[in-house]
Amino acid sequence: MEAVIAHIEHPFAKGDLTATGVQYSDEVTSAKNVYSTVEEVAINPPLLGRVIEIEFGITWSMKSSGTTNKATGLVQARNKGGTWVDLMTAVENTAASTDAQEHTFSGRFELEDDFNRLPFELRVRVKSAGATDNALGKMKNTSYVRVVYSGAL
Repeated sequence: MEAVIAHIEHPFAKGDLTATGVQYSDEVTSAKNVYSTVEEVAINPPLLGRVIEIEFGITWSMKSSGTTNKATGLVQARNKGGTWVDLMTAVENTAASTDAQEHTFSGRFELEDDFNRLPFELRVRVKSAGATDNALGKMKNTSYVRVVYSGAL
């Protein structure tokens, strides 16, 4: 028998609990003008099947280490061990600043080659927009992935 299954994960920013209810991953510093991975996770539901849709709600914070450059962030996914696919156009902080800015990427992604089956991998990356400063990024614990798929019961 085949059934439609909804699987939700909150795979990012796990660690000590906080009194404020807001939890972040450890902050990652990128090399100058080179993407660094803030956090990378594998999404591997207990049952496998044909993917119907994948929904994301991903929030991360990023900033520049100096005031001359902006930080840029990117969300990518791939079939396990495959080629990375950009899930969005890279976003940039609105002002060159050492103040962190939160960015949320959400919605349903239309499946394509290299990202269309289970299990899959997901990562968030940051880089500086220039060669003089670093970018710093961290993931928020409210980030989630929802996979709807058909699988055998």
